[in-house]
Amino acid sequence: MSFFPGNDPAAGDAFSCDAIENLIIPRSSDIGGFAVRRALPTRQRRLVGPFIFFDRMGPAILKAGEALDVKPHPHIGLSTVTYLFDGEIKHRDSLGTELVIRPGDINLMTAGRGIVHSERTPENLRGHPLSMSGLQTWLALPNHLEEMAPAFAHTGREHMPDIDVKGVRGRVVVGSMGGLVSPVTTYSDTLYADISLEPGVTFPFDATHEERAIYILSGSLDVAGDIFAADQLLVFRPGDNITLKGGQAGCHIMLFGGAALNSKRYIWWNFVSSSKERIEQAKEEWRTARFDIVPGDEEEFVPLPQG
Repeated sequence: MSFFPGNDPAAGDAFSCDAIENLIIPRSSDIGGFAVRRALPTRQRRLVGPFIFFDRMGPAILKAGEALDVKPHPHIGLSTVTYLFDGEIKHRDSLGTELVIRPGDINLMTAGRGIVHSERTPENLRGHPLSMSGLQTWLALPNHLEEMAPAFAHTGREHMPDIDVKGVRGRVVVGSMGGLVSPVTTYSDTLYADISLEPGVTFPFDATHEERAIYILSGSLDVAGDIFAADQLLVFRPGDNITLKGGQAGCHIMLFGGAALNSKRYIWWNFVSSSKERIEQAKEEWRTARFDIVPGDEEEFVPLPQG
């Protein structure tokens, strides 16, 4: 899921809200017709709870004749989370999983000691214009689970608890919020929620989770009188209850975070670990073809980057 080599994010403008610890402006890259914005990791913020990687993919239109073709590549020490707003992606992995993810569903692929997967445009959609919009995120695993057996789970949107009160719509995608609990497996305290606010409508964002952030997908968000535009990441200070308010056109936002990890994480290419030596081992294993293959997608692979 690191197939979009976005540029490092940048710090945002000054703001007055004391509850905000970091304002991050993702830098956009054009990757084969996709606008991809990377919000995490960055120099001023490596993680928010277990979230160590956060990419905004699209929205974009793939022209007829274009397709998403992410060749098989490896991961260790993390769970990858695929969440789409538009479009479809066919997932295959070295466990033998093969399925298509559609908007609102969640693919949770836990690498543990090692997994390989590919992500491609489904065959029946090739040759036609295809819209694509979604999020690519990684959740670092706790120390004692970094070497767990790899696993994959797909959860349909109909199984996630909905939020539908006056002017507020959305769902709890992973973890818990406001008494609602998603059925998606978690390995540490986690929050991941998809929320839309109508103009002027308020929504409480309490301090239940130790670390919290918001990515603004569209519209504008008012926090204590400061107005924040689309494609900005706000990281909040621990312990402060926050009131969110939809801007003039409302907003679509992702709330995320959870408990801080109990040790440092290193990240190199598609590998995450609390140990530099473990990352070096994974590099050598991929270089020497010791990871498992992806059934049905054995002919291609992403080579280990140089350097």
